[in-house]
Amino acid sequence: MMQKQVIEFAGEPVGIVVPDDNRLKFIAVKFHVHDLDEQRFDSADDVRLAIRNLVRSRKVAELV
Repeated sequence: MMQKQVIEFAGEPVGIVVPDDNRLKFIAVKFHVHDLDEQRFDSADDVRLAIRNLVRSRKVAELV
């Protein structure tokens, strides 16, 4: 069952997901994940993966 839940990254709450048309809509509450705000995902794990990939890509970009 899809329900509202807090999404944490590195031990910090960064947003919530809310049910939206049989998917989960991410609502960002931290600036560093704002690029994912309002996007829809199939699961909370998909949201966490997207956040991890976003943060990782930014760290790589900082090194270049």
